[in-house]
Amino acid sequence: MAASSAPTYKALTEKRRPSPRIAQMRRTWYFLSRNVLALIGIGILVFFAGVTLYGVFFDHSSSTELQDYCGTYLGGGLENTFPTPGCTTVCTYGEGMAPPAPNCYVVDYHEPTPIAPTLNVAHLAGGPLPLGSFTLDLSGSHSYSIYQGFVKGAQWTLLVATVIVVAGAGIGLLLGSVAGYKGGLVDEVIMRVTDIFLSIPALLLVLVILAVAAGSIPGLWGRISILIGGFTVTWWPIYTRIVRGQVLVTREQKYVEASRAAGAKTMRILGRHIIPNSMYPVFVQMSLDVGAIPLLIAAIIFLGFQIFPTPNFPDWGVMAAQAVNQIPSALVYCQVDSSCIFPWWQLVIPGLILFCFAISVNFVSDGLRDALDPRLRR
Repeated sequence: MAASSAPTYKALTEKRRPSPRIAQMRRTWYFLSRNVLALIGIGILVFFAGVTLYGVFFDHSSSTELQDYCGTYLGGGLENTFPTPGCTTVCTYGEGMAPPAPNCYVVDYHEPTPIAPTLNVAHLAGGPLPLGSFTLDLSGSHSYSIYQGFVKGAQWTLLVATVIVVAGAGIGLLLGSVAGYKGGLVDEVIMRVTDIFLSIPALLLVLVILAVAAGSIPGLWGRISILIGGFTVTWWPIYTRIVRGQVLVTREQKYVEASRAAGAKTMRILGRHIIPNSMYPVFVQMSLDVGAIPLLIAAIIFLGFQIFPTPNFPDWGVMAAQAVNQIPSALVYCQVDSSCIFPWWQLVIPGLILFCFAISVNFVSDGLRDALDPRLRR
């Protein structure tokens, strides 16, 4: 009688057994999911990702420059109209007065342009400034929406930060793996070049690259490419050092020796064994660096470098730098007119956006570090 062709239980379980890398990813997610702060960070990042998708697919306003607003102030004998060409008119009225029309915004009687955040849900549908506005000049005739800067700025900020970190990590991963595995002269040459770049202050090097190249390359994508290239030049040495140290440990493992003894070539050993087992510290560093990029962009803009085609480009760093630059003007105005209301939202909202993004990626990076290092698992 012929043996049954049905697979045995042992064959089924062996067939369904995941690969070691899949099993490692499952263990990592198990320990990461037990970290409350890491889950909070993931939740905030998912929210930012949702804002980015909303800005790309559902918000059809301009994505290269924040929309221009002009205020029409009505009431109290201070009726004023700012006829800025091409701007969207916004109806405002003084505190304590009746709205002159539906969906108008209440503002400071003595300072009609800054529109504070409102809790009125009707404004979300009927008006273009639900989260307030920036006052970009002392005349108060030129402003843009913080809400639009948040929505449209999400896609540009996350795009630039992600591309910079991925490019820097990719170059560092390749050079660090080759340096750590080969050793000798190759290691010396790569690491001495790395030391040269590490000895130059990163922000200063980016400023020099932007000052030399940005003015000669017009267009949106040309300037963004220069920005990404400038940061990538300063970012890859960090990953090269991290990966080299990890490879020096990985190359002495038994499975690498067995692969080398079996006649595997260098590229196969690097691609199958060295690089996959040296990437976990890179993931942790990448999660930290993604949160640092927008802060550095804000610092560069605050120093006076226009790295984007327009000064009102929708980027979180641009919003933060604009907010800080307007603080002296607001303080001077409030000293002259003691009845004015300081526009705190111009600084708090962009700062809160950057803070939440930076703290979320730090929470995730700490959780990854604890999940990937067996000595730190709790």
